[in-house]
Amino acid sequence: MKLTYLTALVASSVLTVGAVALQTSFNPAQANPCAAVENPCAAADPCAANPCAAYPCAADPCAANPCAAADPCAADPCAANPCAAADPCAADPCAADPCAANPCAAADPCAANIVTATEPPHSDVYVEASSGMAIRGADPVAYFTEGAAVQGLPQYEYEWNNATWRFSSAENLAAFRANPEAFAPQYGGYCAKALSEGNLASVDPRAWSIVEGKLYLNYNADVQAQWAQDIPGNIEKADGFWPGVLTAKTFYENQVAWFQ
Repeated sequence: MKLTYLTALVASSVLTVGAVALQTSFNPAQANPCAAVENPCAAADPCAANPCAAYPCAADPCAANPCAAADPCAADPCAANPCAAADPCAADPCAADPCAANPCAAADPCAANIVTATEPPHSDVYVEASSGMAIRGADPVAYFTEGAAVQGLPQYEYEWNNATWRFSSAENLAAFRANPEAFAPQYGGYCAKALSEGNLASVDPRAWSIVEGKLYLNYNADVQAQWAQDIPGNIEKADGFWPGVLTAKTFYENQVAWFQ
């Protein structure tokens, strides 16, 4: 199933900072305060006028390096790491949760879902694999009477078109039993957008629309938004593929806990 993605464009500002002329050449003494004394320990007083007086006769006469302040890694190679900002893993965002602040999550629409594929043929009605319920146990009548996706209850079940349907009340069950075609979703409750592309996919009961008195469901809210861009055209395309896709195409189902 084709998905449409939006690319966010982020405008960046270019800042010009005034530069102050810096000395670019130094005499030996300036470049190395120990350079003026070839061997600071050679004189009678090894500490006389010795810029390295803190360690006058150490193996390294410049052990107290006067340039240390210019080296951000002098004390700790990781202290105030100047590259941290450029490294998205510097403060490991995946330490506790491999999906925490995942910068790639948006690019993978299935990042939080497990999608299963089933080969044809398929039933006339979408039945959720885990629950065995038509349209994931949603009450089809409630879309018309309450204008919302409502979870059906086990005490109000009805077998129709080789599928088990649930309802939120005895009244809704009775209405469906009297005229199932008036309330059952189009294309057996499979995703209407997928059908318009000649494919089969599951639905999220919360992604619904009633068009000219008929109920249509979609894979999720994003896919529904794509379907809504051309509802008449998408319905016409889906009508052309239905029900032939049931015996020709792979069915894709994701896991959705829609009523929690």
